Amino acid sequence: MKTLRTIGIGTLIWILGVTLYTLSFFVPVIENLELQANLVLFVMIIPLVWMGCTLYYRNNREAHGLLLGLVFFGISAILDALITVPFLVVPAGGSYQSFFFDINFWLIGLEFILVTVLYWNFKVNLKAKNI
Repeated sequence: MKTLRTIGIGTLIWILGVTLYTLSFFVPVIENLELQANLVLFVMIIPLVWMGCTLYYRNNREAHGLLLGLVFFGISAILDALITVPFLVVPAGGSYQSFFFDINFWLIGLEFILVTVLYWNFKVNLKAKNI
């Protein structure tokens, strides 16, 4: 696994995800803005992670999709703990506990991993078998 490449792409996915999550609060579509932001992030994680996988696997086929998904999610969780929670969640009245025990956090994490594994299965593993 290309460590620096993985960290860079994981950080890019996190930056774009947090940006979309935050911007969704400024365009109220439903009454519950937190639910709206989580829905936006849940939907947008799919193309963001797919894009990240495309960048990662461009010249490299050595990492299994499950491992890459776990690392992408781990990077996101670390950046959430260092930046998102203290600068966005705590000032809004939340806490580390409320953030990391929220089911939406874990569903989005599962989505990170599933999208990465699906990308690996359909784009990397199948191509490797056909070569």
